[in-house]
This record gives sequence, structure tokens and C-alpha cells, in this order.
Amino acid sequence: MKTATVRELKNELKYRSQVELVELCLRLSKFKKENKELLTYLLFEQSDEESFILGVKREVEEDFKLINRNSYFYIKKSVRKILRNTKKYIRYSKKKETEVELLLYFCKELKELRPNYKNNVSLVNIFERQILSIKKAIATLHEDLQYDYGLELEELS
Repeated sequence: MKTATVRELKNELKYRSQVELVELCLRLSKFKKENKELLTYLLFEQSDEESFILGVKREVEEDFKLINRNSYFYIKKSVRKILRNTKKYIRYSKKKETEVELLLYFCKELKELRPNYKNNVSLVNIFERQILSIKKAIATLHEDLQYDYGLELEELS
């Protein structure tokens, strides 16, 4: 089966009734957890971005507390999983401010992690890549926000 392009899907959805669209969305939500999470964000959390960010921060904080600290292998595996989830929530939002805030929080939690992340090359690389991502995202923001987030980034580095 050949998958349709986004444009083709958009054009086809224009001709569907509201009832059909609701049924399509519900059917889509049954197939993947991510689809359901995205619909949840769009319907319930998009209007209150601050509480969404706080919820994600709480989840990241809890995940960092649950990390198995027996070896750097387990730490690295858990940190990658936390980052993957954080990036997923960033994709849902599509807002650069949310991206910067969540990545800053992730890096802050990683920096506070014991044993220290600096003792493992992979964790250092993860940290540095996220710092670069934050810098890129900050560059696209308004000047006032750039300054504020720039100060937070300096504190972190």
C-alpha cells in the first residue's frame, strides 16, 4: 500500500463531514499511543501551555528519580529514554519557548544527576548536543526571551 502525502490527505479531509472526521480521529487514536497523546494535547492541553510544561517537567523529574544508578550503562539508557520522551512532547507543542524550557530543564536535571554525568563520555555528548539544540532554538526567539533564556543557559554551562 502506498501512503498518501500530507497534501493529498489534507485535500481529501476537506470533503469529509464532521461526523466522518470525528470517526477518523477516534479510529486513528486506537492504533498508537502517540496518536492518542497528541490528540489529548491538542484537545485539552494546547490552550494552557504553562500547565503542559509543568506536567512534562514533573514527569522528567520523576523519571530522573527512578534511574537505576548501578552502572553508567543503565544511567545512559534511562537518560536517552527521558530525552526521547521530552522530544516527543516538544514535537506535540511545536513552540520554541516550550522546546527551550523543556530542554533546559532536562539539562538541569542531568547536571544534578549523581553519579556525575561528566564521568561518562556518552552522557557528556548528550548534554552538549542538547545545549547546542537550546542555542539554536533560542536564536529564533524574541530578543527579550533570548536574553532571559541566555542567562539560564549560562547558569547551566
